Amino acid sequence: MSAPDPTNPSELRQSAAAVMMVRPCTFDFNPQTSESNRFQARPDSRKGDAHTQAQAEFDGLAAALQSAGVAVHAFTDRVEPLCPDAVFPNNWVSLHADGTVVLYPMLAPNRRLERRLDLLVELEQRGGYRVERLVDLTHHERQGRFLEGTGSVVFDHRARVAYACRSPRTDAEVFQELCDELGYEAFECAAVDAEGVPVYHTNVVLSVGTRFAVVCAEAIASASRDRLLERLAASGRHVEAIGRSQMAQFAANLLELRAATGGSLLAVSRRGWDSLAVDARERLSRCVDRVVDVPVPTIEHCGGGSVRCMLAEGFLPPAGGGASR
Repeated sequence: MSAPDPTNPSELRQSAAAVMMVRPCTFDFNPQTSESNRFQARPDSRKGDAHTQAQAEFDGLAAALQSAGVAVHAFTDRVEPLCPDAVFPNNWVSLHADGTVVLYPMLAPNRRLERRLDLLVELEQRGGYRVERLVDLTHHERQGRFLEGTGSVVFDHRARVAYACRSPRTDAEVFQELCDELGYEAFECAAVDAEGVPVYHTNVVLSVGTRFAVVCAEAIASASRDRLLERLAASGRHVEAIGRSQMAQFAANLLELRAATGGSLLAVSRRGWDSLAVDARERLSRCVDRVVDVPVPTIEHCGGGSVRCMLAEGFLPPAGGGASR
């Protein structure tokens, strides 16, 4: 049987069967990111130690995904240097089906310390994967241009389209360079909160699965809203539109994954899932085989990110084999 062609959309999967996760060692509110991330809030000391709670939430998500049949490659962050947001590895790396690994430029200096080639080497060895090339975009940091991984970019792998909402963390020039490197069409738009402030990451506005898309339509600028909704609908997916209040609960910050048995699952936070109306939950449930909703309230409150942000999808091909499917 011939190997699948990663340039052929019909042979690419939208969802990965493996994820890379990083267990935090120094989780905390990060003042270097709070100016651009309005989802963040300082921890309430009356509710206990945020770091310990974040580790428990991490462990709960990793265990739930493993139980659902997803291959979880969990690594532990270092004690030093201090990386309060290490639990969000999807912002510094993406792992693609053709063997490409991309390293991304990040706005906060202390977040740049999260990038670790040693983890990628261990991942390649532990998972039996093959890396063909490294696309390093981190040099853009010197010019103050940023693109924070699959926080900034939401991929439709089957159609080879990449979506990005402009923000201080998502630069249009770097986004186009990424798309040129990967051979994806770039779809750029703007998204703002109720006060007109750009939403920091695209993946809290939009999620794309195999049979569905969740989008905060009212956050998308009117100049591109209809075009975006039409493009998503034209892909044959069910489009679930949510409001800004649900976006604030991380209802769009979810990710479709694939179990080893081939079944699909939706990974989402309990807070985000509960914010959806019953009929919306029913519609999305019909698009996957299983919903895995896990509470991560401390990570959401202090880190300003949710379940999708904690997962770097593993699409890398197997060593000695064809492209990942």
